[in-house]
Amino acid sequence: MTPRVLIVDDDPLIRELLQAYLSQEGYEVHSAATAELAEIFLASQSVDLVMLDIRLPGKDGLTLTRELRVRSEVGIILITGRNDEIDRIVGLECGADDYVIKPLNPRELVSRAKNLIRRVRHAQIPQPIAAASKPVKQFADWALDTDRRRLIDPSGSETLLTHGEYQLLSVFLRNSGHTLSRDQLMDQIRNREWVPNDRSIDVLVGRLRRKLHDDPAEPQLIITIHGAGYLFTASLAA
Repeated sequence: MTPRVLIVDDDPLIRELLQAYLSQEGYEVHSAATAELAEIFLASQSVDLVMLDIRLPGKDGLTLTRELRVRSEVGIILITGRNDEIDRIVGLECGADDYVIKPLNPRELVSRAKNLIRRVRHAQIPQPIAAASKPVKQFADWALDTDRRRLIDPSGSETLLTHGEYQLLSVFLRNSGHTLSRDQLMDQIRNREWVPNDRSIDVLVGRLRRKLHDDPAEPQLIITIHGAGYLFTASLAA
């Protein structure tokens, strides 16, 4: 299938530039000037990748990123300025997969888009389910509904996990009590939520800690072992 991309940027020159380069590479490209127009488009159309500017009029790119990630596994690349380092980190924590910095390098842009779309499609391939696996797994005071990919807290409230968060928690549960390096985590997680040399494992850990109410200053479930990696302390209930 032809990859479909949505560009969200209020600058018409950037929209035209990105559309020209991506179209030359064989992508089906659509564009929107605001987050609100992007939402209208996405309500009726599916895409593989959304490229959006952080600083949009009206609803900003970070808010749109957060809302998209809650309900979708679409690939998200943020377009940022050189001085937007904090926003880039927040964007990754909100669920963005990658970012590009203005002024845009067309070759780098196409390469990142191609790699991300490949990872998105790879992650969407259904995985075989073990016949004896239980749909709800208990650990500490929490439960993980593996069928619906939801965390259930001690009060019964549910929180949806992204694909990457779910995969990371599954790896931790399989390796409870063992320190895992970032490389080991990346080897075991079958998803696309990082690119080479980025800090996506740390971002995923941070997001998972928040959903588990695990204080990053004094974590009890996911402990940072400095110089080694991460240790998950809770084991599955029998």
